Amino acid sequence: MLTRREYLKYTALAGGALALRPGLLNAFDSGELIHRAIPSSGEKLPIVGLGSSATFSSLARSEDAALLQDVMSAFLDNGGTVFDTAPSYGASEEVAGRIVQELDLRQKIFWATKLNVAGRGGGLADPAEARVQVEASFRYIDKEPIDLIQVHNLADIPTQMGILKELKEEGRIRYIGVTSTRSSRYPDLAKVMRDEPIDFIGVDYAIDNRESAEMILPLAEEKGIATLIYVPFGRRRLWTRVKGQAVPEWAQEFGAYSWAQFFIKYVAANPAVTCVTPATSKAKNMLDNLGAAYGELPDAATRRRMEQLVDALPSA
Repeated sequence: MLTRREYLKYTALAGGALALRPGLLNAFDSGELIHRAIPSSGEKLPIVGLGSSATFSSLARSEDAALLQDVMSAFLDNGGTVFDTAPSYGASEEVAGRIVQELDLRQKIFWATKLNVAGRGGGLADPAEARVQVEASFRYIDKEPIDLIQVHNLADIPTQMGILKELKEEGRIRYIGVTSTRSSRYPDLAKVMRDEPIDFIGVDYAIDNRESAEMILPLAEEKGIATLIYVPFGRRRLWTRVKGQAVPEWAQEFGAYSWAQFFIKYVAANPAVTCVTPATSKAKNMLDNLGAAYGELPDAATRRRMEQLVDALPSA
């Protein structure tokens, strides 16, 4: 559990603290992280993880990539486990894998990566190229079995899912799945969920992007499929919408002391959500995000109130 002292230490290491409101610190003193079970196994994961797209990816490609060690070590030292990455996120997978190996934290991390070598325009994947990409993922993290590999963006499911099923049967992958962050592909995602023996999906969901909660998340709950939630901040969209706005005081009733915690707790409160994976390149922001895994989650009536508040804000 992240204590008040550890929170202060890590925000200081990150080069500056969040606004140190007593309530924000209390979020980390309120008990253990909330966990959710993977339906196919019963294994429990913290409801907040760490993504590696966007700013994480940008920093991984820069000369300041070493700063990501603060993010990774603070995350793993304070109860975080689920790290979501992909070969298409630039240097993220390779840099993060090197950091985890250097810190000797491979056994603490739930390593979730992806596979996507399909041709342009949704063309067929080259099986040999797909296998080369998978082996690179094993090499970057030097961990076998890898916890989760998903077919990225529904790319050539027959070829790439076939490879993942084979590797899972061989014991080299623990869980397999598929991802999509485009609502136009939700019917295709739903078909894979019905037809393939997958353990996970990765899908977009945010307080102002609720379409997956209508079609995909109920199906995941019905089929016993775990879910990783991507872009819970709408990339930068939600930050633009709440700029200059104070977090409502009533949000403290369910332990949200920042907008990040407000947005993450909204998403995590959906019972079909297994883990929310916001990306960040700053340890202080990661700790703020992780704070959403403490305390309570909003009930249905409160979630409707949260939706009404955000829906009334100007569009980004």
